[in-house]
Amino acid sequence: MQLENKVAVITGAGRGIGRAIALELAGAGSDIVVSDIDTSTSGQVTSEIQAAGRKSISVTGDVSRLQDAQILIDKTVENFGKIDFLINNAGITRDNLLLRMTEEEFDSVIAVNLKGTYNCMRAAAKTFMKQRSGRIVNIASVVGQMGNPAQINYAASKAGVIGMTKTVAKELASRNILVNAVAPGFIETAMTAKLPQEARDKLTGLIPLNRLGGPIDVAKVVLFLCSDSASYITGQIINVDGGMVM
Repeated sequence: MQLENKVAVITGAGRGIGRAIALELAGAGSDIVVSDIDTSTSGQVTSEIQAAGRKSISVTGDVSRLQDAQILIDKTVENFGKIDFLINNAGITRDNLLLRMTEEEFDSVIAVNLKGTYNCMRAAAKTFMKQRSGRIVNIASVVGQMGNPAQINYAASKAGVIGMTKTVAKELASRNILVNAVAPGFIETAMTAKLPQEARDKLTGLIPLNRLGGPIDVAKVVLFLCSDSASYITGQIINVDGGMVM
């Protein structure tokens, strides 16, 4: 699947799933705009992509702020003249049980995961519509489909992302703009690496394939959704979860 001379914007691309997506799309020939709130990690990813022979810039910003989202898109168009793919991956967790969760814990997750996705789609929509082409891939979660104890904020944000994906897909389809989401299950990241072995074993037991996924598993599905092979797919949620939700 080749993406020669395409331009991809990836939020939360400094580490984990976002980094894997950035490297996968770059490997297929796309130039990459690495967006993250952490300048050190985004700079490392940008340097890695440049060393591999692709163009890349890093843009620091907080996607929960519409102004920052607009700056991200403006800098992309300024540097590359267009945008082909927007991958909304930036997200945070602030886990707690309902009766213990603070207002700040709830609001911060909704602000980044849900409003951040809205902000970036809204900022990019005018450019996509003018081009009459574009792909948006939102990173949701199976938690948004099935719920999870101590993650009412995260579950709400990702369920919202799924709803927005379907809505925006309908709104933008007439302009040849495809909007889909990928819903990862339990993926090997820095967060899951901190889990006690007992907790990891319990999670693994919920997965028919009997293993956690890797960031590359998500990245390859994103690559497919950005490719010509997915030109008749929009408004869909693709689970990458080892069969956990079926």
